[in-house]
Amino acid sequence: MSMDLLGFFGVVLLAYLIPGPDFLVVVRAATRGRAEGRAAALGAQSGLVVHMAAAVLGLSVLAARSAAVFQTIKLLGAAYLVHLGVRSLITARRARCRVAETPPHERRVPSVIPSGGGASPDGRRRSFTQGFLTNVLNPKAALFFLSVLPQFVDTSSGTTTRQILLLGAADIAIGVAYWCALVAVAGRARVLLARPRIQRRWDIVSGWLFIGIGGAVATSA
Repeated sequence: MSMDLLGFFGVVLLAYLIPGPDFLVVVRAATRGRAEGRAAALGAQSGLVVHMAAAVLGLSVLAARSAAVFQTIKLLGAAYLVHLGVRSLITARRARCRVAETPPHERRVPSVIPSGGGASPDGRRRSFTQGFLTNVLNPKAALFFLSVLPQFVDTSSGTTTRQILLLGAADIAIGVAYWCALVAVAGRARVLLARPRIQRRWDIVSGWLFIGIGGAVATSA
């Protein structure tokens, strides 16, 4: 079997275009600022580096063959997504309470929307960590490197490890470009999210999406 780069790129692009946990984490971070969105994207791609290294070392094979290990990873990932969802719902609830306590004449939308380029180090670190953990604890990302990526490797060449590293690096590079484009688009939504009511609704929607995806991951076969 020879390396089918065109087919591999097509599969990778399709995988990125289908929204999943990484997509939601990156978009949500980008609506807080482009710097945070880029940090979340880099965190997600750093998670892929871990999966690639695990595939090369054979750890993914161990996780796939051990039902207990795979189930543990899956449940940890699901729990983390639910945790993010609950935090988002709590944020929405607190914002609602603050608005209720604020006199009507003091409720106003900021006239200047910051670009997000000056996000605090804590904000960038938090977004990076969320992106990283969401990806690392996603069993589907591990299975991609274990079951999908080898389909495009020439096993007769004797350079399997090198090919996995090459395809994995290509996957990560494609992802970085895709996330950067997505962050640029999602960052424009900050103008709308400057409105407290829309911000609360976004927190509620994204919170339930996180919980829903977490539930789907936990119950998937």
